[in-house]
Amino acid sequence: MKVAVLSGKGGTGKTFVAVNLAYANKNSVYIDCDVEEPNGHLFFKPVIMQKTDVNVQIPVCDEYLCNGCRKCVLFCEFHALAYIGSKLMVFDKICHSCGGCEIICPQKAISEKNKTIGHYEYGYSGSIMVKTGILNTGETSGIPIIKQLLKDDPYNTGKDIFIDCPPGSSCSVIESIKDADYCVLVAEPSIFGAHNLQMVHELVKLYNKPYGAVLNKCTDGKNPSADYCQEASIPILESIAFDRELGLLNSEGKIAAQESEHYSKLFISLLEKIRLGVEK
Repeated sequence: MKVAVLSGKGGTGKTFVAVNLAYANKNSVYIDCDVEEPNGHLFFKPVIMQKTDVNVQIPVCDEYLCNGCRKCVLFCEFHALAYIGSKLMVFDKICHSCGGCEIICPQKAISEKNKTIGHYEYGYSGSIMVKTGILNTGETSGIPIIKQLLKDDPYNTGKDIFIDCPPGSSCSVIESIKDADYCVLVAEPSIFGAHNLQMVHELVKLYNKPYGAVLNKCTDGKNPSADYCQEASIPILESIAFDRELGLLNSEGKIAAQESEHYSKLFISLLEKIRLGVEK
């Protein structure tokens, strides 16, 4: 079973839910695809077993072969190439590594070289495998790292996988959920929370994924996110109350399901609801 946990914005409790689900499941794999700001490892504190760089291919021009025809410049829809003076300039920050410029060059003046954009690492926290991707500062896309994180791994055999997605509904989120069996949508009980819930709801519907919502930080007041769930027929899997004890546990990097019997029962129950949703 592959469960993706996502939210329309940061700070809703997405990592909190993903970490505690993985812990409650015990024999599981936790994958942190929020490669711009991963923090699941702060809770699991895994013993790192392996660290691997992630590279992309960027173009390099041989000035002696280039005749300034600019076909590569016209081809690149991302404007990562420009011919200035008598030299081809490569803006690797916006290059999407498609390789098209090398193919289209009539002079064979363009080749490719590796560029490291970040790394991923895996380790163990008890019986739980923790896989984390980290994008280098200044890089624009973490998708190549996410693809490496989600590749089938022989060590994962028989284990349930819990994917901590990036916040929002961008391409990196799509990459994170595309092979998921079930999506958990985490939202706050506010107008902004309901708006962001709608964004990810539309995304999982587009990809025809089964889903349910977890409403976090709930109080006795109005809950626009709950109202949206009712209007959109989204099953509410769990409503988690705004809790000072929980805030303290999170601030200290502790796993609530490990420290509290109440949260242990809550996340075990949530797991069962998710399994039922997968089996439907």
